[in-house]
Amino acid sequence: MCGIAGYVGPKNAVDVVFDQLKRLEYRGYDSAGIAYLDGGSIQVTKKAGKLSELGKVLHDSPKHAELAIAHSRWATHGGPTDENAHPHYDRFERIAIIHNGIIENYLELKQDLVAHSHKFSSQTDTEVAAHVIGREYTDGVPLEEAVRKAVKKLRGAYALVVMSLSEPGKIVCVRNSSPLVLGIGIGENMLASDIPALLPYTREVVIMEENQIAILTKERIRLIDGDGKELAIEPTHIDWDIDAAERGGYEHFMRKEIHEQPQVMRQVTTGRIDEKGKIRLEGIFGDHVWNEIDRVNIIACGTAYHAGLMGKHLFESALRLPTDVYFSSEFRYGDPVLSPKSLAIFVSQSGETLDSLAALRLCKQRRIRTLGIVNVVGSAISRECDRTIFTQAGPEISVASTKAYTAQVMVFALLALYIAQVQEVPGVRIDEWISEIGRMDELMAECLKLEPQIEKLAEEYKDMPLCFFLGRGADAFVAMEGALKLKEIAYIPTQEYPAGEMKHGPLALVTENVVSIFGATDPNIRDKVVSNIKEVQARGGRIIAITTSEDELMDQVAEHVIKIPKTKFEFLNALLAIIPLQLFAYHVAKLNGCDIDQPRNLAKSVTVE
Repeated sequence: MCGIAGYVGPKNAVDVVFDQLKRLEYRGYDSAGIAYLDGGSIQVTKKAGKLSELGKVLHDSPKHAELAIAHSRWATHGGPTDENAHPHYDRFERIAIIHNGIIENYLELKQDLVAHSHKFSSQTDTEVAAHVIGREYTDGVPLEEAVRKAVKKLRGAYALVVMSLSEPGKIVCVRNSSPLVLGIGIGENMLASDIPALLPYTREVVIMEENQIAILTKERIRLIDGDGKELAIEPTHIDWDIDAAERGGYEHFMRKEIHEQPQVMRQVTTGRIDEKGKIRLEGIFGDHVWNEIDRVNIIACGTAYHAGLMGKHLFESALRLPTDVYFSSEFRYGDPVLSPKSLAIFVSQSGETLDSLAALRLCKQRRIRTLGIVNVVGSAISRECDRTIFTQAGPEISVASTKAYTAQVMVFALLALYIAQVQEVPGVRIDEWISEIGRMDELMAECLKLEPQIEKLAEEYKDMPLCFFLGRGADAFVAMEGALKLKEIAYIPTQEYPAGEMKHGPLALVTENVVSIFGATDPNIRDKVVSNIKEVQARGGRIIAITTSEDELMDQVAEHVIKIPKTKFEFLNALLAIIPLQLFAYHVAKLNGCDIDQPRNLAKSVTVE
């Protein structure tokens, strides 16, 4: 959730960590700060607001050091103020720390510290953690040992990074549920909360695992466990093109990532369809498992939840496999009934979503098989699931997810076809599916050519007070994702329903200024959608319909018709329809001057419950 950066080496560490924070802006933040060594003290510079506010301070008074840590904050404990911004000192300002996550028992720890005359200058749980570490940091105790002892007293999900006045060439960090990645350089080493922040400096990274502690100096990186035992370091080479983590000439990451979706379709299927037209998914369960599973539970949040609804639609319609989709945040509290033969699928772009991790750990306790569908290699969900399918979408920077969604849905399609192949499900035309999937990159490219038309619609409707997103079948699930995009980045209220539900209450909200966007890509139920459109039109509502290229009926019904290429399968038609919806949200937000890549109140990776 928060951005974390650290560097030790010959370069100007302040410049390096500030650059890292800029590459982590997509994580969402409301304040930022840097700690560095300046002679006989640790200097902390921090400001509430955008990262540019901190940049102004650094520009007015340039700082130089060979070790620095930095943080961009998404507020949990205490408002977005200068005082609450990270880094924070311990009692005697001997150490400074930055922190991602939540210390759940900070109040009881704080009460004990106050009883021992500790004073606090912020409302944060982070400052409490700093004081707890500081209390362990007595004469002769190495910083990593103080951190190791202190974290045993902390309860929660967190990543902590600590520097010390007494050990000026050392950074210590610890991971507990919140992500941390170490970067290995030559005569320099660094860390960050996500890989893109490291790419300009190194391609050799170590993805920290749960409860590991890392000690960084410019000469080396060490890893120890919670008992102080030395651990082997296993670097991973990151071969992402650095341009994949930059805007590449686009004004916003979101538009760039929308336009990357044809390429993503190729990446998702690479190595997964062989020359004989068979689906090959490496590293997943053996065939006997797929013949045994009697129910699927898909568990996810936000955009990933909507991808899960598409997975449910396909599993049940094609495989006749009972499937439920749960919000991760509700899963544990609903006391779910889990069949011993069921499969739990966890969907997450980052692989670090804390609500999903908590649900995953419950399934593990109950000995339920678990499968991850994630984008980030080495993430917590990918490590803790029994098996994982990586979406191979590349880094997604914009807070509003686009290419990760289409990649997740395509992985569900490949998985469904794989199961059909194993089970020899009658009626599933695997060869035709593979042929159509092989065209998806070209078809998505055709959808992107609709952007000028969609931009004109955005201009016409940018001031709408409310937008309905409606459809039937798979179109209804895509409508939910389209609505999320508009509310996320354009801040326009939306209502999203299966189209047939409008007459059961939501029609009361329709007035002449309200826009309704209908998905009508399934020719088998298009007549029903037309009836629903007529209901809205009778109340004065404005209509935009998304349909397929062969449809002539919708031209006679809707005010505006967006036509996408047609496939042989309504599921794939519906998936193509998300591209016009993403573009519509993008252009409405742009015309209204919204902060598209960093929408208010939101963050890319949600690592708190």
